Amino acid sequence: MDLILQAALDERALSHLYRRRLTHSGPQKPLLQVEGESLLAFCSNDYLGLAADLQVVSALTRAAYEYGCGGGASHLVCGHSQAHHQLEEELAAFTGRERALLFSNGYMANMGVITALTHASDAIFQDKLNHASLIDGGLLSRATFNRYPHLNYDVLEKRLIQSQANRKLVVSDGVFSMDGDTAEIDRLSRVCQSHNAWLMIDDAHGFGCLGENGGGVAEVYRASQAQLPILIGTLGKAFGTSGAFVVGSHALIETLIQFARPYIYTTSLSPAIAEATRVSLSLIQAEGWRRQKLQALIAYFKNGCQALNLPLMPSSTPIQPLQVGGSQQALKISHALREKGILVTAIRPPTVPDGQSRLRVTLTALHDFTHLDRLLDALSDLAPLFVEPVERQS
Repeated sequence: MDLILQAALDERALSHLYRRRLTHSGPQKPLLQVEGESLLAFCSNDYLGLAADLQVVSALTRAAYEYGCGGGASHLVCGHSQAHHQLEEELAAFTGRERALLFSNGYMANMGVITALTHASDAIFQDKLNHASLIDGGLLSRATFNRYPHLNYDVLEKRLIQSQANRKLVVSDGVFSMDGDTAEIDRLSRVCQSHNAWLMIDDAHGFGCLGENGGGVAEVYRASQAQLPILIGTLGKAFGTSGAFVVGSHALIETLIQFARPYIYTTSLSPAIAEATRVSLSLIQAEGWRRQKLQALIAYFKNGCQALNLPLMPSSTPIQPLQVGGSQQALKISHALREKGILVTAIRPPTVPDGQSRLRVTLTALHDFTHLDRLLDALSDLAPLFVEPVERQS
């Protein structure tokens, strides 16, 4: 067995696609202690800088003394605490939905929703660049599975018209995690309503960052529960904690409680994490300066890249990808940045399509302009290593 497995590992390494974990110590902050080095990091999804916020940490500590560390059981046995219940109610109010349901992580939420809502007589339509959890949920469902070209809603509409499925579920990221661009929620909603399809949006990277109150793409597009009936968010990014949630109608949430296997058969999220998340949710809404600073940093970085003629992909979110092309070249630039004390991860296939490897720069509210100047200076030195972006294939 080991010889067969090692051969596949060797092939991956030869293709410059081998992944290695980095071990860090200390909290998620711009200066990250990684394997004995202090590196200026631009690869965290802690967009609002809440993962190590003292108010969030204090809430976690207090709740750990009150509830202990673990959830103890699944929600449907004896793992549903008051902390979980209050967080669900507050998430529902925050998003303007009837109810919310917590999951242990975003992957499980997406898998659980898709497989609970679709059957063999149904059809699922997904954006080609959706997150792996959404794609896997579609593949594991017994429904007919379709993938339309990225943001091409004309093709989506044609396929919806052609479909004779009982239920039609359209699934898209809100903010696309590797590109940083966003779905057009208003147009998606109109297409779905015109063809009797359900719309599901995973806004893992939008919540906290987009909208005046941090409500994500649903707030930006003012999408009501009727216009956007299935909305998903994760808590391990802008919220700074861990877990995920689904918000929608009473009937949707009850259906998931009864039929979503990843919810039914998994130990609940730690109640202490739920209590910490309640604090981070309040900070997301009350401390708009975090989003304002983030937008200022994004604008500054984009202007700097434009001045250097770097191949920055179009994005107005904290995800600012620099297109490279080949996997080997992306690794080379990433390693060169690390030698300069800067950590930016090279993103390679299968996370992104072949020929579209990139450096995924992510900004947080804890960064400052001197951090960006240091990154831009380093990128300026390495500019000759970048190649023209490879045109995306539909």
